[in-house]
Amino acid sequence: MNLQQRIELMVSLGEYMLSKDENLETAKREATIKNSWFASEFIDLSIKNIVSQFLQKDILEKWTQGVSRKPINSKSVGIIMAGNIPLVGFYDFLSVFISGHSAKIKTSSKDEVLIKHLVNWMTNQFQELEMVIQFQEMLKNCDAYIATGGNSASQYFEYYFGKYPHIFRSNKTSVAIISGDESIEELEKLADDVHLYFGLGCRNVTKLLVPENYDFIPILTAFKKYGHFSDHHKYKNNYDYNLAIQILNSKFYMTNGSILLVENTTNFSPAAQLNYEYYNTNEDPLKSIKSKSELQCIIGKKYLPFGEAQCPTINDYADGVDVLQFLTTL
Repeated sequence: MNLQQRIELMVSLGEYMLSKDENLETAKREATIKNSWFASEFIDLSIKNIVSQFLQKDILEKWTQGVSRKPINSKSVGIIMAGNIPLVGFYDFLSVFISGHSAKIKTSSKDEVLIKHLVNWMTNQFQELEMVIQFQEMLKNCDAYIATGGNSASQYFEYYFGKYPHIFRSNKTSVAIISGDESIEELEKLADDVHLYFGLGCRNVTKLLVPENYDFIPILTAFKKYGHFSDHHKYKNNYDYNLAIQILNSKFYMTNGSILLVENTTNFSPAAQLNYEYYNTNEDPLKSIKSKSELQCIIGKKYLPFGEAQCPTINDYADGVDVLQFLTTL
């Protein structure tokens, strides 16, 4: 397939993803059964964002302007996918496919149903794709690797695949800078940045930087938008566990019944908890952040707008590494 054919297939895939095809709906339900963190609302949200931000013809054509339209010396690229949110590994797959290379994919056991279903749909359209898109438990003899996982996994990636051209990603998270004069609408959008996908994505806000003497009541009120999370058993288990820790350790906390606000300098916070740290309004709020390399997004009035953390565009490369540039220069 030449580049234009690959683009057209991706556009057709996007149309299928937005359809109410019975097979697709069955795959969605199966994904939720296999991983109860994958609520149907978040599967649909992930699909909507992928199609609107990635799988549009004009977007793909602009994105691939630097990709050769002639046959390339195709390489075998191993993709190790994460599984924290639905179809989180789709972007890497798209990048490898659109660049003309073959993909060997190791999925996460937490997120294997949807990506396998979509690839199966593609191979039903073009059977020859079975030769260039393969799922494997052990990725061996690849020319390059793209791997996403935790900090401990990244050491594993380096040990086994470091001698090959690679992109390795470790733990990332996001923070929000609060000025104190946010509108109700902005705080409700911040609620999305914190809560979407139950807060498990690297683009989810897990820490707030707030001015001294900040009044948290408006935030706790706005966050009631996701009060129904307390009905989700896995989320509620995390909430109860983290609440118990605060109580047993006699720590100060705030809550609206579905999320805990805890003063903590750590960038990462567990599910159902949001850390916060005060900053001096006469200084740069980011001055107190110790491990800035851990940050994927910074949300705030002077940064990425509230509510847009989980809407990355096709050029919003994770870790700032241009995946398509990496692939086209193999």
